[in-house]
Amino acid sequence: MTTPLSAEESAALTAIDEEAIVDTLLDLLAIPSVTGSAAESEMQHRLARHLDRLGLEVDLWSMDLPALRASPHFPGTEVPREEAWGLVGATTGGDDGPTVILQGHVDVVPPGDAAQWEGDPFVPRVTGDVVHGRGACDMKAGVVANLAALAAIQASGAALRGKVAAHFVVSEEDGGLGAFGTLQRGHIGDACIITEPTSGTLMTANAGALTFRIDVPGKATHASTPDAGCSAIDAYTPIHRALALLEARRNAASDPLMAEYRTPYALSVGTLRAGTWPSSLPDLLTAEGRLGVRLGEDPEAARAEFELCVAETCADDPWLRDHPAVVTWPGGQYASGALPTGHPLRDLVRDAHADLTGRPPLRERGAPYGSDLRLYAAAGVPTLQFGPGDVRLAHGPREQVSLPEIVDVARTLVLTTLRAAGTK
Repeated sequence: MTTPLSAEESAALTAIDEEAIVDTLLDLLAIPSVTGSAAESEMQHRLARHLDRLGLEVDLWSMDLPALRASPHFPGTEVPREEAWGLVGATTGGDDGPTVILQGHVDVVPPGDAAQWEGDPFVPRVTGDVVHGRGACDMKAGVVANLAALAAIQASGAALRGKVAAHFVVSEEDGGLGAFGTLQRGHIGDACIITEPTSGTLMTANAGALTFRIDVPGKATHASTPDAGCSAIDAYTPIHRALALLEARRNAASDPLMAEYRTPYALSVGTLRAGTWPSSLPDLLTAEGRLGVRLGEDPEAARAEFELCVAETCADDPWLRDHPAVVTWPGGQYASGALPTGHPLRDLVRDAHADLTGRPPLRERGAPYGSDLRLYAAAGVPTLQFGPGDVRLAHGPREQVSLPEIVDVARTLVLTTLRAAGTK
């Protein structure tokens, strides 16, 4: 049974500007805000002007990177950077109710091989009601949905008992520095919706992901005399096989929220580097990758299991026994995270969507990747993900998003935030 809309809810929904959604998305997609780039900072300043025009209380600040990196809870980074800007915009007044956060990251991954794209990745294309471009679904569409919801609430003149705050963050793609710095500054709330692409579902949990590095030693010699040395590539081979077996063991059973994924906690090697000369045996191989963290698993326990796997493999190998591989943990370190069981935010979003669309309740599931959800959850802010787009298209040359889906999410955000923050 659907709940009738109040006058305040109807007014705010009517105020959603679909033309502005399109214009804003195209504008933001044209900014090549790759993680750690100057354009990432440009995005924050561009969005700050949007928030200021909405009449919100805006906090735009340059983060103290040395202080954040010194924290024992720092989530790690993978790209060099000289600056990071935080940005929060919040409605004014409303001191008698809860604060609802709408969160989105502004950084995108590099476009990769330009030849695989149909046109420039940072010149957005519109075909029918679909927008193509790097960042379209991951996650500038979600950022635009947040802006559209805030703009509609402000335009409707709704008097809120609580507050609605937009958190726009950098560096999500390489660890979560932006969200971490925002929370460290004291911007917290009573509930948070992250508008990552969720393909029309509610994501109430995230697996974690830990970036690892394995340095495997070899012994260099002329390629014509392999018996006088040891190829680091050959030495790495038993470790690679062992990691595949470790992945299988770690995925033998999974939480019901992750049951639809064949490999919910993937262990993958993303880069291999070895050798400096074609006719020499390489004396070092470096493998880097990511280790999936199970829901509720202590990241330290996951690291320990991984390190034990490598150590046992080395102990069983004639070369590695005396020349063991070295494991380190650089880059992003994502713990898992979840909305507390029974928290009302899940039903608030689900009911709002059903009331607006008349469709069956949104399906609940977890996500096999790490996100900022775990940082908000660790800070005591109940958080879930609901946003436009299909994550299977993220990070690839076919990245796109449906405009009606952005509108659908924006409408759901309006109704959810009004009901969560309350109206006078």
